[in-house]
Amino acid sequence: MQIALLNVRITFQKNQVVSDEIGNRRNVWEDYYTCYATVSGEGGNEKALAGLTVVDADTAFTVRCCRQTMEVTPDGFRVLFNGEIFNIISVDHMNYRNRMLKFRCEKVRR
Repeated sequence: MQIALLNVRITFQKNQVVSDEIGNRRNVWEDYYTCYATVSGEGGNEKALAGLTVVDADTAFTVRCCRQTMEVTPDGFRVLFNGEIFNIISVDHMNYRNRMLKFRCEKVRR
């Protein structure tokens, strides 16, 4: 893997359940791990949804393999990149060589 290709900073966030002082529980997103990544696959298709044209962009983030990134799963984690939120669809372990991980993501519509 060429280190020079890891040129953007991304943040993985983890979904946590916290309770306040009176016992109410709520879900919050807390920063879990920040690293450099390669962004690829910024493409997608457009579809008409309720009279609006919506772009579904698929993006892939490739990061170096480490203990923190090995624990990231599609359930309970998301990616922050350039102020945008991406839901993780799948994790590719790249032939289980423990060098790189590729996270296939989709942009969250707000």
